[in-house]
Formats: sequence, C-alpha cells, structure tokens
Amino acid sequence: MTLAWRDSPKRELWFVWYSTIFFYSLYAIVFFIVTRTQPPGKPWLNPHQVVSWFSGRHEGVLVGFGLIFTLGGLSATAIALITYSIRRMSVSRAYAYSYLLLYGVSAVPGFLFICVAMTAGAMRPDRNPALQQWLYDLGFLSFAGTMGVFLIGSLVWMAAILLDKNGVFPKWFGYMNLCNALTEVVTAPSWIFHQGVFAWNGAIVWWIDVAVWVPYTGVFIYLLRNVILRDDFGTGPLPDRAPKEPAQPAPVEALVS
Repeated sequence: MTLAWRDSPKRELWFVWYSTIFFYSLYAIVFFIVTRTQPPGKPWLNPHQVVSWFSGRHEGVLVGFGLIFTLGGLSATAIALITYSIRRMSVSRAYAYSYLLLYGVSAVPGFLFICVAMTAGAMRPDRNPALQQWLYDLGFLSFAGTMGVFLIGSLVWMAAILLDKNGVFPKWFGYMNLCNALTEVVTAPSWIFHQGVFAWNGAIVWWIDVAVWVPYTGVFIYLLRNVILRDDFGTGPLPDRAPKEPAQPAPVEALVS
C-alpha cells in the first residue's frame, strides 16, 4: 500500500501542479470564450466602433475578469513550480530567483493590465468614446507589447537547462525555450503598427506567437510532472525513473491479531 495523499512528501508539489493546470484552463475559458477578448480586437477601430465592441462583450467581460481577479493568483503556481525545478538543478540559485522575480513582475503588465482596462471600459459604457478607445488600446497593447519581460525569463530558464548537470529537463527543451523567446521579441512592433502582420492582432505578433506558446506550455506542464515523479529531494542528478515510495506500515492491530 502506498502512502496516503496526506502523508506523501510530494503533496505540495502535486497540489501546485494541478493548480497550474486549473489556472491555464481558466485562462483559456475566460479569455477565449467568456470575455471574447482573444483573439484580440482590431487596432484600427474608431472610438464609436470600440464602444460597440465593449457593448457586445459587456456581461462576459465583467463576469470573466471577475473570475480572474478572484482566482488569478493561481498564476503564481506555475512560476513557483518552475522556480523549484530550477533550484533542483546544478546551477546557481540566482537563476531560480531571477526567473521568479522576472515572471512575478511581468504578470502585472502582461496579464492584469488588460483585465483592469477592459473591465473599466465595460463598467462605464456612458463614458466618452475617446476614453473607451484609450482603455481598449491600453488593454491590448499591454497584453501583446510587454512580452520583453517574458523574453528574459525564457532565456534564464533556457540557460539553466543547458548548464544543468542534474538532468532535470532534457536539453531539447532548453532550445524550445529559445523558440518561445524569439516569438516574444517580435511583439515589440505592435506599439508602432496599426495594421498588418506586426499589429497586435497580426499574423506574426499574435498568431505565430500563440502557435508556439500553446504547445510550449503543454510541454513544460508535462515535463514538470515528470520532475515531480522523479524527484528524490536530493541535490545530485535526478533519477531516470520515479523512486519507490516507502510502504505504509501495517496497523498495530493487524500485527498482534
């Protein structure tokens, strides 16, 4: 008989891993289905068209981003688990703490600004259309145009994986981090272009970025699961297979009967 869940030494790690899955599922449902703010709106809409855009998403934005403001703190679970995995590597702890700091800061412009801006626009439909357009621009520009912080975080993770000698992650995933970082570089022109492939809804800035980010996210969630399974709470190379958990001692009644 294996240890009960409450007695498992990895219970906190599994709780964080399942919380990560829940957060990304919530993220996809809220942004793509409930609020319909992704794929992003068109950058060239005039003020009156923006007012109509907010009107068509009024209830969804309020309900969806209300859920984000309530449960959005779960975004920290993935950051925490990745930081833990970097701590398990043979590299300096500076890599783990740099990643933690960078992604902790990037969550504000890259995740929360769009929620605040869109909610403010939906809650005040009687405001000046020019102000509505300002909130619209703020939301989508902050979401698509602030990926530079995520870029540095991906490079830190990549460097840690390639330098690691404990075999926490396969080396090919380090290069996958580089692919993710390169897609985040090309989002910078979204601050300049209103139309075309470099606009915030363009083929390069949004569609290619998402085409890389979705499988990248799925891969790192799967690999984090493997790290938890293989983790032996040591400091040396990570085992290739999951270590066996000690058997639960038999009850005293069973021994004396």
